[in-house]
Amino acid sequence: QVQLVESGGGLVQAGGSLRLSCAASGRNFSINAMGWYRQAPGKQREVVAGINSGGSTKYADSVKGRFTISRDNAKNTVFLQMNSLKPEDTAVYYCYADVMLAKVGYLEVWGQGTLVTISS
Repeated sequence: QVQLVESGGGLVQAGGSLRLSCAASGRNFSINAMGWYRQAPGKQREVVAGINSGGSTKYADSVKGRFTISRDNAKNTVFLQMNSLKPEDTAVYYCYADVMLAKVGYLEVWGQGTLVTISS
């Protein structure tokens, strides 16, 4: 089927930057929307950013002006450029994709999560 593999997480100081990537692999599929969620300890999972197949984007209010989502459709990959990072950005970040599979239709697929830690 389809798997999402994330990379780019790590530990940085406040004010620093990270770039996350997430690549979809598999066979006989196409992707509509892709994006990112995050979840901090003790908090519910929240949408960070999303992008559809036409390139339209949306962002959580907490990251507007600091984060940028983009995608490479030919490589089935989505990116999240994170600048001016704050301690409250610390969370596990999860990639997702709305995937169209033959005989199934659209199915939401999730990555394994990558930890982003911002030190004060």
